[in-house]
Amino acid sequence: MTQQIRRFGVLQTAKVVGALYALLGLVFVPIFLLISMVSPRQEGIGAGLALSMPILYGVLGFVFAAISCAIYNFVAGLVGGIEVELGG
Repeated sequence: MTQQIRRFGVLQTAKVVGALYALLGLVFVPIFLLISMVSPRQEGIGAGLALSMPILYGVLGFVFAAISCAIYNFVAGLVGGIEVELGG
């Protein structure tokens, strides 16, 4: 059965995406800290920036998801939503 995604809840979708991006930022913190420690020129990104990455990722994920949802809702209103087939 084919159904359409006609609209996304902008705020709720942005909150979920923002939280996912913040968690993704947490995954990258140890990697960037390790790279910064073993850098031969000792010019890494710095611990402060590495530790603020999850917050920055979360905020930017929220903002861009909200913008994307608003644009999708506008376009879907004009041409129709994305069609998905659901099985059971």
